Amino acid sequence: MATISLRRARTMIRKALEHGRAEELKPLCAVVLDAGGNLIAAEREDGASPGRFDIARAKAYGAVMLDMPGSAQMARAEAQAYFIACANGALGGGLVPVPGGVLVKDNKGITIGALGISGDASDNDAAAAKAGIEASGLAAEV
Repeated sequence: MATISLRRARTMIRKALEHGRAEELKPLCAVVLDAGGNLIAAEREDGASPGRFDIARAKAYGAVMLDMPGSAQMARAEAQAYFIACANGALGGGLVPVPGGVLVKDNKGITIGALGISGDASDNDAAAAKAGIEASGLAAEV
């Protein structure tokens, strides 16, 4: 099974933050987790509020634990709020089911981790994550 190297995680973060600056987004925080939900790398831009790390991590954690990007979690929460509430409880309250938690896929389409971004509107966070993942040579499921 493929994994995300520290080098590639740093590339994802750098490119995601560059995307955010190019699009004039608010300061961002980016967190890369492996397929088991373990931290590989994280960075919080100057000016990003302190809570952004926890939110970015929770976006990535929910994506990897449910194998479902944040946009799909949000749709599921709107259709079946009780499922997401129960999943959040089962996972220790660690989910933020909104866009910005983006799955990282290898060249076979297998989930190898997630990139969570927080700091701007959720759709903008997801776009920055997608840009970072694709710039690293991997596929993003937004």
